[in-house]
Order: sequence, then C-alpha cells, then structure tokens
Amino acid sequence: MFSKALTCLKSFTESLLKMLQPISLLIGFICVKNSAWINYSASIYFEIVTMCDLIMILVFYFVYLFRAYRMLTCISWPLAEFLHYLIGTLLLLIASIVATSKSHSSAGLVAGATFGFLATFLCALSIWLSYKISCITQSTDAAV
Repeated sequence: MFSKALTCLKSFTESLLKMLQPISLLIGFICVKNSAWINYSASIYFEIVTMCDLIMILVFYFVYLFRAYRMLTCISWPLAEFLHYLIGTLLLLIASIVATSKSHSSAGLVAGATFGFLATFLCALSIWLSYKISCITQSTDAAV
C-alpha cells in the first residue's frame, strides 16, 4: 500500500515538473522578447535557446501523447529524450548566465534570466528523477 502511494507521488512529481518546464521557458522568452534590447546578441541567443528547448519538449510530449514511439522503433526514445534534456539544460544554463551578465539594469532580461535559471533547475531535476543518475561508482566482484 505504501509503495503504491509512493509510486503515485513520484509520477505526480514528474508530471508537475514536465508541465512547469515549458511554462517557465515561455515566461522567460516573453520577458526577454518584451524587454528593451540593451545587448542584442544576448537577447537573441536566449530567445533561440528557449524556443528550441520549448519546441523539443513539445515534440517529445506529442510523441508520447500520440504513442508515435511504437511506430518509430528505430529510435531509442528514452535515450533521445535524455540527450535532449542534457544538451538543452546545458545550453539553457549558458544562455541564462549570458543574459544575466549582459543585463545592465534591463528588468526584462533579468526576469528572463531568472526564469531561465528556474527552467534549468527544473530540467536538471527532471533528468535526475527520471533517469536515476547517480555519482556513485559501482564496485565489481572481480578479485584484483
């Protein structure tokens, strides 16, 4: 009984994370898009990274929603999603750092970078919870 409740709580947490990621990306994009451009390259880089990440998240949502992974068996979907989250999280972290360093009192860029950091945290947490990444090395039973 307790394990069933724990499994339900884990599923709810992962679902909530997957819903909050695109929302934070979209809010960050809107904040940067509507701000006064002080640094054009930082704004454009942040916009491109957030939109690409948002589009890929939506692609994976639709693949799982319409069960297209059953028809496209030549692709390892868990591995593709893992690589997307890993690369997207790193690029989003870089874009948020660049947007923060180039903000120069632009409130929209600061707010966008804040939501970018929030989305980075949510993506990293999603990777951690979904794929059971651990930094502990496993010992082997082989004798030395």
